[in-house]
Amino acid sequence: MATPPLIEVRGLAVAAGGRVIQHDLAFAIPRGEVFAVVGRSGCGKSTLLRHLVGLDQPSAGDIFFDGEPLHAGTEAEQSARRRRIGVMFQAGALWSSMSLAENLQLPMRLFTRWSAAERAERARFLLALVGLGEGAALRPAQLSGGMKKRAALARALALAPEALVLDEPGSGLDPVNAARLDALVRQLAADLGTTVVMVTHDVDSVRSVADRAVFLDEESQTMTALDTPDHLARHGPAPVRRFFARDGEPA
Repeated sequence: MATPPLIEVRGLAVAAGGRVIQHDLAFAIPRGEVFAVVGRSGCGKSTLLRHLVGLDQPSAGDIFFDGEPLHAGTEAEQSARRRRIGVMFQAGALWSSMSLAENLQLPMRLFTRWSAAERAERARFLLALVGLGEGAALRPAQLSGGMKKRAALARALALAPEALVLDEPGSGLDPVNAARLDALVRQLAADLGTTVVMVTHDVDSVRSVADRAVFLDEESQTMTALDTPDHLARHGPAPVRRFFARDGEPA
């Protein structure tokens, strides 16, 4: 029997400001996959992200996490499902008044019964995992852009989530640091077995990190292609090929 997907979207419509942004979305993400949601700015990628992590209710359709409706049940049941999903927000969303170690330990204090020693040990482990082993005492204002992204990634892993959702992870980074972050995401996915959903419009990042990608079209307001980045770049619909050709390769 085939292993069921960790995340499954069925007939989903998402809205923002009372207006439907995307409709008829349907895809499944198996465990361990790095899955990219791509499209031009304004197509609804971040709106879809908010729905995938349980922050917004769908206008229609369903999202299933590990076979259970993400938005069904009591608030306590929904909250428990959301805690199985780690989120790295575009701006990092680190608490400026806290050190990196304190930032990582905050969700542990709120949602686990781990001892202070266990929380401190996990924070040290995660910071070392993203290359910030010497930065536990630093505050966000003392970090470079790339360091902030890595710290935010470490905090998203604080509760050992089964899925990691990244909102424009390379946004604001220079090409070198963006490539380093891509390599780190790919390594973490391989080493930890974490399912990764990456929302981005960065073609290079999608090509280097994603196993598959879904393309959200802003004109038709629905998904128009789903496959490996290479297949989409070579054989996808014309708007999809143009999107992937922005790095200079012919469509």
